[in-house]
Amino acid sequence: MAETYDMILTGAVVVNHDGVGARDIGVKDGRIAQLGDLSRASASQIIDCAGLHILPGVVDSQVHFREPGLEHKEDLETGSRAAVLGGVTAVFEMPNTKPLTTSEEALADKVQRATGRMHCDFAFWVGGTRDNANDVAELERLPGAAGIKVFMGSSTGDLLVEDDEGVYSILKNVRRRAAFHSEDEFRLRERLGERIAGDPASHPVWRDEVAALQCTQRLVSVARRARARIHVLHISTAEEIEFLREHKDIATCEATPHHLTLSADDYARLGTLIQMNPPVRAARHRDGIWCGVEQGIVDVLGSDHAPHTLEEKAKPYPDSPSGMTGVQTLVPTMLDHVNAGRLSLERLVDLTSHGPNRIFGMARKGRIAAGYDADFTVVDLKRRVTITNEQAGSRAGWTPYHGKQVTGWPVGTIIRGQRVMWEGEIVKPGQGKPVEFEEALRA
Repeated sequence: MAETYDMILTGAVVVNHDGVGARDIGVKDGRIAQLGDLSRASASQIIDCAGLHILPGVVDSQVHFREPGLEHKEDLETGSRAAVLGGVTAVFEMPNTKPLTTSEEALADKVQRATGRMHCDFAFWVGGTRDNANDVAELERLPGAAGIKVFMGSSTGDLLVEDDEGVYSILKNVRRRAAFHSEDEFRLRERLGERIAGDPASHPVWRDEVAALQCTQRLVSVARRARARIHVLHISTAEEIEFLREHKDIATCEATPHHLTLSADDYARLGTLIQMNPPVRAARHRDGIWCGVEQGIVDVLGSDHAPHTLEEKAKPYPDSPSGMTGVQTLVPTMLDHVNAGRLSLERLVDLTSHGPNRIFGMARKGRIAAGYDADFTVVDLKRRVTITNEQAGSRAGWTPYHGKQVTGWPVGTIIRGQRVMWEGEIVKPGQGKPVEFEEALRA
C-alpha cells in the first residue's frame, strides 16, 4: 500500500546540508516523514513546487518586536506577519521592551502573548544584568528562552553592562552561548562631541570602528577568563572579522543584511533611515564582512529588525532613534546577493538555518531531515521584484530598501507542516509556538 502523508511538496529543488537536488518531501503530524521520490504516495494536500527551491525554514535570530510597552512601533503579531511574508519561520526576539525581559515573570508574559498569536515560531532573549547575574543559569533554561543577551553599549538603565567585571559576573554563571551587543560604552561617551547636528553621516564617526573592536577584544578576554561561549551580534567592522578569526573556539558571530548591502555612501540618500547601532560604515568594512562570510568566520545572519515610526525617524540627528526594519527583507536581499554571485545558495542556508541550529542548539529545526519540524522557506530564484513600503507587514510600514529591485523572492512559508504564507498572502491565522533548545531540555 502506498504511503499516505498530510502534505507532500513535489517538484522542487531541495537545498540542504547534504547538497542540492530534486526531491519530494512528505510531511506527517507537523514533521518531516520522508525525503525522495514520493510519486506513488498520497496526501491530503499536495503542493506543486515545480521551478522553485525549498530551503530549511529561515531563522532570524535577532529581532526587536517592541511588545510589551512600545506597540505603536511594532507588536508580536505585526512583527511576525512581516517575518512570514519574508519567508522567515522562526525569530529570536530581544529583551529591551517595557518592562525589560530580565525575569522569569517577564519571559513567561512574552511567551503567553506570543503563543497562538505570532505567525512564526519564536524564542526570547533574556537580558543579562548586574541584578540577575546570579540567576542567569536558571533563566536561560526556561521555556521560550533563546539564551542570555548583554548590552555592553547602546543601551540605558539596567540592560547596560559596560564594564568587564559586570560582564564577568554574568558569564561565569551562564551555561549556554550568551549573545552580546559589542560597542565600548566608555569610548562612546568620550566621543559624543563627534556627532554633528542634522548630519546622520556623523553617526559612524561617533560610534567608530575602534569602539566596536575594543569592546569585542575585551569581551573575548572576559569570556576566556569565565570559560564561557559567546556570540557577537551584528559585526560591523573588518577588524572584528580578522580578530574573531583567531577566537572561533569560543566566539561565534552574526552579520546583518544591511551591513552586507549598504555603506556610508548611502547616508546622503537615506539619512536617518539607515541610522543603526552599530552603524552602517565605509565600504571597506562591508567588504571585510563579506570576507568573513566567504571564509566561514560569520556563523549566522540576523536582521536586527528594530522598527521606529517614520515620524520618529524624521527627527533631526542625533535626536532620531537608531533602528530600521529588516525581518521581511532578509531573504530577498540575500537571494539577490546569491544571484549576483556573492555567496552560494548552500552558504545562505548555512547562515540562516544550519548555523542557528548548530550554535544555539535548536531542537528539530534548521535542517530538512526526517524527524525535524516541517519548516520550509520556498523561494523563486528567478523572480524579479521591486521592494516597496506598501509590501510591509510591519506596523512601521517602511523599509530602507524601498524601490530596490531584487532577483529572488520568497513565495511560501511553511511552519510545522502548515502553509502560513503563499504568494504574498497570509493564509492561516497565527499558530506560533516556542522554539525548543537541546541544552534547555537536558535534566
